[in-house]
Amino acid sequence: TGDWGEPSITLRPPNEATASTPVQYWQHHPEKLIFQSCDYKAFYLGSMLIKELRGTESTQDACAKMRANCQKSTEQMKKVPTIILSVSYKGVKFIDATNKNIIAEHEIRNISCAAQDPEDLSTFAYITKDLKSNHHYCHVFTAFDVNLAYEIILTLGQAFEVAYQLALQARKGGHSSTLPESFENKPSKPIPKPRVSIRKSV
Repeated sequence: TGDWGEPSITLRPPNEATASTPVQYWQHHPEKLIFQSCDYKAFYLGSMLIKELRGTESTQDACAKMRANCQKSTEQMKKVPTIILSVSYKGVKFIDATNKNIIAEHEIRNISCAAQDPEDLSTFAYITKDLKSNHHYCHVFTAFDVNLAYEIILTLGQAFEVAYQLALQARKGGHSSTLPESFENKPSKPIPKPRVSIRKSV
């Protein structure tokens, strides 16, 4: 947490900022995602090449396949690593929960879709674009419970919104002292609105 005071940017509520989200309030103070990060533990089930990008349909397919692979054998499930997902306005870092080494980093502009698995709400995924190969990959995770998966997806949606508002602020040239260095004096296209699909457990 942290006593951030008044936010330096104004965010649209989740139900306006992202597609198919009934929620009206974000989980975190915007500055938390600008100057720090929100860290969550989850199991990384793996990634899958997406041949045809179909939004949340692609994430659902990947979730089903990855879950099926892990459920086939307990041996396979034992191999699933526990990672820390570190979410900020810059993107997502995978951190090894054991040795705290960074395994991978995905920039926010390269993440196009994030959603929970409708068949198992504790499983969620997001799609990234690999700039070298130009291919899209879906990364699949399982949280310790449904509510945590919900919070992670909502935090990802908030990270998109923070990045979008910072980009807009930078384009207007009205950068404030609270803007991170990477956004100051570097006008860029606003980050496109991502698809974030959230289902709150009943």
